[in-house]
Amino acid sequence: MRVVIAGGHGQIALRLERILSARGDTVLGLIRDPAHAGDVTAAGADPILCDLEAAGVGELAAHLAGADAVVFAAGAGPGSGAARKDTVDRAASVLLADAAERAGVRRFLQVSSMGAGEPPRPGTDDVWAAYVKAKGAAEDDLRGRDLDWTILRPGRLTDDPGTGRVTLAAPPVPRGAVSRDDVAAVLTALLDTPATRRTLELVGGETPIDEAVPRGAGS
Repeated sequence: MRVVIAGGHGQIALRLERILSARGDTVLGLIRDPAHAGDVTAAGADPILCDLEAAGVGELAAHLAGADAVVFAAGAGPGSGAARKDTVDRAASVLLADAAERAGVRRFLQVSSMGAGEPPRPGTDDVWAAYVKAKGAAEDDLRGRDLDWTILRPGRLTDDPGTGRVTLAAPPVPRGAVSRDDVAAVLTALLDTPATRRTLELVGGETPIDEAVPRGAGS
């Protein structure tokens, strides 16, 4: 399998790159900072310099040529303001979907967040509100496309070691935490599962991932 990951230096993306490359897949990680290339290479992926806030659809489509799947795992990250939540968490996802359509890549996995598509809770700060709004808008855009998409909404992310056991289902799932290791493992299993155009929420749980993914994806 040939997989292109947007946000290739992100914490989930690096874990996903390690898993996919270790099993023999070809992985390309899109990065905007040349200083991140070494980490992506160490994870087993080929770094591709492409700033999703500046690239055009044609440039990005060229990077996707020949891919079997794309994964949107980019995010503005901690410390970024509300404006970049829109330009990265929404607009970059829209751009990647545009490029996937142009390049003929049908399989599209989008890493979103629990809370997307819902009004922010009372007392939510402006940046978090902008984040969930951007994620929700990116989801809505993807649902309107003729792509084989899956939207994954993890709960609160931790750096705890993965357990290989999760709760994965269509919304609503009770809020909780999930390790980045387990998110990457679920993304891997989803790449191996035929898309059913579903939105899935993910937290830690008791169901082995190899059982949870087929069940959650409805296959």
